[in-house]
Amino acid sequence: MSKSTPLEQAHAGAARLREDIRRFCAETLPAELRRKAGRHQVLAKADYLQWLRLLQRQGWLVGHWPRDCGGAGWSALERFAFEDELARQGCPWVLPFGVKYVGPVIYTYGTEAQKDRFLPAIVSSEEFWAQGYSEPGAGSDLAALRTEARREGEHYVVTGQKVWTTYAQWADWMFCLVKTSRGPRPQDGISFLLIDMRSPGITVKPIRTMDGYHHVNEVWLDEVRVPVANLVGEEGEGWSHAKFLLRNERTAGAIVGMARHVLRRLERLAADTPSPEGGRLIDEPSMRQRLGEFELRFLALEAAAYQAMEAVMNGAESGAEAALIKVRGTELYQDIAEALVDALGPAGIAYDTAALHDAGLPPLGPDDAGGIVKEHLYNRAATIFGGSSEVQRNILARAVLGL
Repeated sequence: MSKSTPLEQAHAGAARLREDIRRFCAETLPAELRRKAGRHQVLAKADYLQWLRLLQRQGWLVGHWPRDCGGAGWSALERFAFEDELARQGCPWVLPFGVKYVGPVIYTYGTEAQKDRFLPAIVSSEEFWAQGYSEPGAGSDLAALRTEARREGEHYVVTGQKVWTTYAQWADWMFCLVKTSRGPRPQDGISFLLIDMRSPGITVKPIRTMDGYHHVNEVWLDEVRVPVANLVGEEGEGWSHAKFLLRNERTAGAIVGMARHVLRRLERLAADTPSPEGGRLIDEPSMRQRLGEFELRFLALEAAAYQAMEAVMNGAESGAEAALIKVRGTELYQDIAEALVDALGPAGIAYDTAALHDAGLPPLGPDDAGGIVKEHLYNRAATIFGGSSEVQRNILARAVLGL
């Protein structure tokens, strides 16, 4: 009998993981948590803690980490399957800031002391993290950041402002890009610091997003003292760490799974909704055409994602592929979300956050109508955060077309 190839083994491992996740969702995931996620409610910190710890008990939360760092050493295909299947099942978001973003930076570039200090608390979810990247005037053009850190003995003194900082109101720590020196290129002199959010001089101010909720914040840093021991890697090498992190940020699984999840919801809603012309909404030619177009776009997105994961398994870089999936996936998600609101009819006009949170008020339309509208509003930003579509197209132009 011939021995299976590493790629075949990875596909088999991914298939087993998908089966385990489906079983977990059916048998273990608490009904209340599943109900909240299914209705697209805004989850509280306690909900996320419960969710992350459930995943850790399954051995999945940091499954993509190397085994010697406490992970399961998943292949790229297994990692894709994990993110994709959770999204397809309508599970809560796996908060990425610790397990997906800063954790890999620390175990790749950090000192042994930093690994011992921070990694266990990330795995146990004892400490929440926030991402201090974007600033006013330095979002997609991240290298234009202006937050400065000057060295004073065994501390950096940090002054500046970060913006769109997701769940900074909950965070114990923030990983932060700062300017420690100036050079001929904007990327020169950027360093990667770990900042205790309880430090004097930090002010967190909420920003209400389009859906009316408090997801993101502005963070002001006024002469905040950060131990030099909290510098990850070498001073001035933070841009390399930032690019490494962004490659992790743009993994494809969650994007593909979310698109599939909302497409199936649209199909069910169209099948259950009466048409003004008689019959069902799904029988209308215009809706059938939209559904057919979405299905074709989804299949193309899924195929591109699998090709990208197999390329990574074969040692290729994923920059251009990740950019393509980010653009096509987020734009598809937005278009399906808009079609869902259209299909709600009058229920898509009203946005009742009270009914969404079970305040004793019956929803207008289906039980999850408020959540559908909330997702439509909030994810208008999906083509901006994580690298705007314009920036992703520039990446594609350089990588694929050589422009």
